[in-house]
Amino acid sequence: MRTFKLLSLASLLCSIAFLSGCSLFGDEDDGPQFDYESEWYEAAQENLRNEQWDFAIKKLQALEEQFPFGTYAEQAQLELIYAHYMTNEPESSTAAANRFIRLHPQHRNVDYAYYMKGLASFTEGKGLFERYLPTDLTMRDPGAARESFAHFAQLLARFPNSSYGPDAKKRMLYLRNVLARYEIHVANYYFKRGTYVAAVNRGRYVVENFPDTPSVPDALAVMIQGYDFLNMPEQGDKSLKILRLNYPDHPALKKDGNFDYDLSAYSDRSWVNTLTLGIFDKKEPPGFDSRKLYNTEYTK
Repeated sequence: MRTFKLLSLASLLCSIAFLSGCSLFGDEDDGPQFDYESEWYEAAQENLRNEQWDFAIKKLQALEEQFPFGTYAEQAQLELIYAHYMTNEPESSTAAANRFIRLHPQHRNVDYAYYMKGLASFTEGKGLFERYLPTDLTMRDPGAARESFAHFAQLLARFPNSSYGPDAKKRMLYLRNVLARYEIHVANYYFKRGTYVAAVNRGRYVVENFPDTPSVPDALAVMIQGYDFLNMPEQGDKSLKILRLNYPDHPALKKDGNFDYDLSAYSDRSWVNTLTLGIFDKKEPPGFDSRKLYNTEYTK
């Protein structure tokens, strides 16, 4: 019996010594995993610094998969948003941002995810040449611009003191100008199609929804011209008074302040134009574009 007790005591002491050894030296797998995670993250950082975006994306994705609760998991998710954006993958960047917001709604850097959503939409649809060469983005489908505006607005509403707020506000001003000018392009197109009510509605939409943009004078001109075609002089005169008072230098105004309807006299079709269905003796429909006079990007 005494021998049994001694053996039990010895066994207990060995167990304690073994557990103590584990606590002192750690689990065999713990040390290498932590080092491996750190080295992997540093390698991804090196790719980011060297603008090797594809390599960085692969490492960041693998890092998150292997260490979902690791030290660098959240940071890797944030940097994935940026890496996708830099590879001109706005949809992937937006998806990564939405995922981060869903997983970490209270994260101290979650405002960055909202900002990047706006930035990704801001550049969506722009190819390589459009990014670096001057193109008229106001002629493009406005869907991405509207989406970007909404994302930036959400950022400012949720995080009014965000460090990304000032840049978001500047981009929203630019986007408002883009959206307003797009409406003028559409109005000019409606003039070409002879749908004057639709043209007037586009002009009114700009005046009511984008009152501080440089497209307002052209919107007023659209309304004046459209009402003239519709034989509604009273409504046209109201818009003319506003245009004359606020934008006396508009190209559609004569020196005496009257509207130059001769700029768009294509409503008086010749018999040649009528017989040939507009193929010959074609007169251009009205088109208003005073950006070089009122847009700061042209007047600098």
